[in-house]
Amino acid sequence: MATGTVQPQSALQQRYGDATIPEPARWNNVLDTVHNHRSYRRYLPDPVTDEEISLLVSAAQSAATSSNLQTWTVVAVRDKARKARLAALAGRQTHFVEAPLLLVWTADFARLRQLAQDRGVALDGADYLESSYVGFIDAALAAQNAVTAAESLGLGTVFVGAIRNNPEEVAAELGLPKHVFAVFGLVGHPVQSEQARIKPRLPQAAVLHHETYALESQRGQVDVYEERIGAFYAEQEMSHSWTERVLARLASADSLSGRHRLRESLRILGFPLR
Repeated sequence: MATGTVQPQSALQQRYGDATIPEPARWNNVLDTVHNHRSYRRYLPDPVTDEEISLLVSAAQSAATSSNLQTWTVVAVRDKARKARLAALAGRQTHFVEAPLLLVWTADFARLRQLAQDRGVALDGADYLESSYVGFIDAALAAQNAVTAAESLGLGTVFVGAIRNNPEEVAAELGLPKHVFAVFGLVGHPVQSEQARIKPRLPQAAVLHHETYALESQRGQVDVYEERIGAFYAEQEMSHSWTERVLARLASADSLSGRHRLRESLRILGFPLR
């Protein structure tokens, strides 16, 4: 973004790094909460109450779930020593320990398999890749609902996929039974002085296609985005362009930080993936 240009003000403008976006005709508190989403990595020691956790979980359970299978579970971790061990397994992310509460969201087929075992019936369909997808999607939908609820309560969050760096060790730490896989999670009271700004996303023209997918037009949209996200990165003292960052993130197995073993880990933890 060139020096001297008008800076985005509203949450909608900041979401795209575009000050020319007009104020919508329709707006409300829900839209404001959703558009103001940002990631926090510094937390106050103030505890998250049982009542607040209950509200987050009820919001999570209000998300869509495929065929009402409800194939997810969340583990609330408050113990500092356990958070420290999980932090070590997840790339040594210190905010795991700093946050008063770590919520670990899991794809969970143990509950359904237990039901089948108790009744002596087969559950062969749970062995297929499609069912594993359902578990991960259910967990993601539930967690995103919880994030929105948390932010409406003044809590701060960040999704931490590094919990998947060492799946078997995380499962052992949390006492996860077979057929349960930890996906991500974190929540707490954010340090309000932290410079956590709304991070611009790709222009809608890059992600919204009409009738058919138009790949060729992506290049121009990425060029526009590079300029907008570049200003954000500069303010955050982050190097490299968006393109450089995403290509480096997927450049090799090493760049996946252990998650290249995901298929093997899933099988070890009871997801056959036929």
